[in-house]
Amino acid sequence: MTSALPNVLTVLRLVAVPVMVAMLIADDGAHGAYRWAALALFAGAAATDFLDGYLARRWEVVSDFGKLADPIADKALVLAALAMLSVVDGLPWWPLALVAFREVYVTVGRLMVAGDVVIPASPGGKLKTFLQVVAIGLLMWPGAPGWLLAVGWWTLVVSTLIAVATGVDYAVRIARARRADPPQKGERRVPEAGAGGFQP
Repeated sequence: MTSALPNVLTVLRLVAVPVMVAMLIADDGAHGAYRWAALALFAGAAATDFLDGYLARRWEVVSDFGKLADPIADKALVLAALAMLSVVDGLPWWPLALVAFREVYVTVGRLMVAGDVVIPASPGGKLKTFLQVVAIGLLMWPGAPGWLLAVGWWTLVVSTLIAVATGVDYAVRIARARRADPPQKGERRVPEAGAGGFQP
């Protein structure tokens, strides 16, 4: 059970996404109990992102499933929250559009080379996710004052710029992985970022 717990947390984060969306739809901009519940669910789901990675490394049970499913769960949670904030609160669509394009490109690119190479989340990508979580939490806060919403908005803008920058870095790493010689049978590679990349 210990070895499976990080992956279980990742799956639970995916399950939380449609529940959060349903709560925000039910609230319909009223900023009532459903909104608070959606915020609590979002915060809890986001916390599992940091917990599952920590446990996987601490228990040395990092898996290929976790390396692929964990960032996908992050993307689903963030994109769903941004989409609902755009629909319910009128949040501008352009951060969602840029982030969605970046996430789809990176995810598809990862899957294209997944048979030979595992490309894990980079530190820059993790910073982007952290800032997105903070921004969404502030923007989702029921009845938040204007200054708090402003902090949330500018945090979202910064995270979107980082998303674009890390997206370029992933694109380079994916392209290098596709050009590289195929690995020997049973071998899996984890490519390093080049100069200027976000991977240490």
